[in-house]
Amino acid sequence: MQRVAEARVVVEGEVVGAIGAGLLVYLGCARGDTEAHARALADRVLGYRVFADETGRMGRSVVDVGGELLVVSQFTLAANVEKGRRPDFGPAMAPDEARTLVDRFCALCTVRARVATGRFGADMQVHSINDGPVTFLLEEPKGGRAPSPSM
Repeated sequence: MQRVAEARVVVEGEVVGAIGAGLLVYLGCARGDTEAHARALADRVLGYRVFADETGRMGRSVVDVGGELLVVSQFTLAANVEKGRRPDFGPAMAPDEARTLVDRFCALCTVRARVATGRFGADMQVHSINDGPVTFLLEEPKGGRAPSPSM
């Protein structure tokens, strides 16, 4: 996810999702991901403190500052890139399952923040003005431990 001053997604010349200040979330779904993972990640994204507080430190979340989310599904994040020079997309979740999980993640986030999205499976152009830049990779803890649901 990236902290942005603004971001938008364009598909075939049409803006399909846009936000002002907030977070641009690139969401990759891998085989084995579940609704419990989506709930835990939504809670973490919404509560992650990456915005400045009164002391100038990263002490406020996107919810605290009234920011927005732009969620872009990106199956390439689930690729295995450990060997060779070509990504292996075998670890990525099947498209129908991934669409359901991405939609669920967005619905969970909508409870606490305004959410815009790209278009699942489309060739998208993502435009953003990074704020910082501030970028973080949030993923399931190593060891395969499923996160506990919190939303």
